[in-house]
Amino acid sequence: MSIYQHFRPEERDFINQVLNWKAYVEQAYAPKLTDFLDPREQQIMKTIIGQQMEIKWGLFGGSEFTERKRALIYPDYFQNEDSDYKIQLYEIQYPNKFISLAHRDILGSLMSLGLRREKFGDIVIVGDRLQFYCAEEVGEYVRLQLQTVGRANVQLIERPLSDSIAHQDLWAESVVSVSSLRLDTVISSIFQLSRQKSQSLISAGLVKVNWTSIESASFECGEGDTISVRGFGRGKLFSIEGKTKKEKWRISVGRQK
Repeated sequence: MSIYQHFRPEERDFINQVLNWKAYVEQAYAPKLTDFLDPREQQIMKTIIGQQMEIKWGLFGGSEFTERKRALIYPDYFQNEDSDYKIQLYEIQYPNKFISLAHRDILGSLMSLGLRREKFGDIVIVGDRLQFYCAEEVGEYVRLQLQTVGRANVQLIERPLSDSIAHQDLWAESVVSVSSLRLDTVISSIFQLSRQKSQSLISAGLVKVNWTSIESASFECGEGDTISVRGFGRGKLFSIEGKTKKEKWRISVGRQK
């Protein structure tokens, strides 16, 4: 049975990448550090690498609360530490008495630097404090180049990871039974909407799965998927727990508070 049968067709390239990482560790007998992975990519990586004796993996995003994480795939002799993930934390100083900055402002400015999203971890906003994580190898470039965010002139201050703003996503979790794992069905169960309403939101381009816009109501959701619906917030499919006696899928889901 092909490994690709367990995943979505559009995930094939990432699966090949994980297989290449695994082969590198096996052949070089040395650790491999990845860019930041979203929760779905983390799930795929964990499934493919598995729980082998020879090859192990770890995930770290800068603090215990981060969603996006770098993966370290390593041979059994290697003892991994947080410093091996090579993550830098920056705090953004800006005139907060006069200007308010949002997550989209920060992300947009970071993307304007010409770097891939995978080089950045979580963007954290608590009150008027703004922080973001980035890969160490691009940290100095980001510090020198990022001078404005939105309409604000900014300065980046490097902080030790121990100074991470304490933040924790809170989810209202539940276990529900659904007729299928279609996107419209899962959205309906998470946000308490009718199938028709869910389908109209999807077709209007208001739904993203793992930060990618999805306009097909029949898109099949998987474990670890983060689903955002404009105007309704974020939801997550934590786990698929199997089928009931009535042949419905029993899934654990959450809605961000």
